[in-house]
Amino acid sequence: MQMDIINREDDREDMLNEVFKPKSWSEIKSNDSWSVFKIMSEVVGGFEKLTRIGPCVTMFGSARTKPGSPYYRLAEEIAYLLTKKGFGIISGGGPGIMEAANKAAHFAAGKSVGLNIELPFEQHPNPFIDPDKLLSFDFFFVRKLMFMKYSQGYIVMPGGFGTLDEFFEAVTLMQTHKMITFPVVMVGKKYWGGLIDWMQEKLVDEHNVNPEDMNIFTLVDTADEAVKVIEEFYMKYELKPNF
Repeated sequence: MQMDIINREDDREDMLNEVFKPKSWSEIKSNDSWSVFKIMSEVVGGFEKLTRIGPCVTMFGSARTKPGSPYYRLAEEIAYLLTKKGFGIISGGGPGIMEAANKAAHFAAGKSVGLNIELPFEQHPNPFIDPDKLLSFDFFFVRKLMFMKYSQGYIVMPGGFGTLDEFFEAVTLMQTHKMITFPVVMVGKKYWGGLIDWMQEKLVDEHNVNPEDMNIFTLVDTADEAVKVIEEFYMKYELKPNF
């Protein structure tokens, strides 16, 4: 165990040394050019595959949530119910809440999509993603673009920085009318309640957001409530890509 930790630390040090190694201007320009082609490839590949999949709901949440825990089981229940309503399920492709979402979609005989991010020391695709619906990305921002464009709803389960990033990205794009509004459902009043109270007390009361901006998302506690928010929204609106 100790040797594994030492080896991982050595790998991290090697990566940092490589990142901060001085580069010539020509090397920088060359690397940037190849990055553009890689970005284009990921965008085109994502658009082509996800356009064919159809209406989906994305579920976000912690990769660290253990199987059998209350939030894991709740994610399974929500994903199962949504699948039975005809939605595909998109996750970030990894373990934890993402695995729970894909597992439920898989056993409900629905579409199980995983948008995996390639990281050096963590995040491997979970085994419940349909083999033809697994996409892997090097760039977080391209991956988020796919979530935004092809999700007909967000289920935001308890999670960490990544979950918060995805939540606030969606809320910001809707607030600024850069993306059409779709349901954003935060699940877990005990978990998210403090954040929402802070947003009300600081962001709204100090006039950094408008009071109506707090209506962009809905806070619920149960699977039935979460599914109801999405189902009722699409009784009134057409299902289509978001921009």
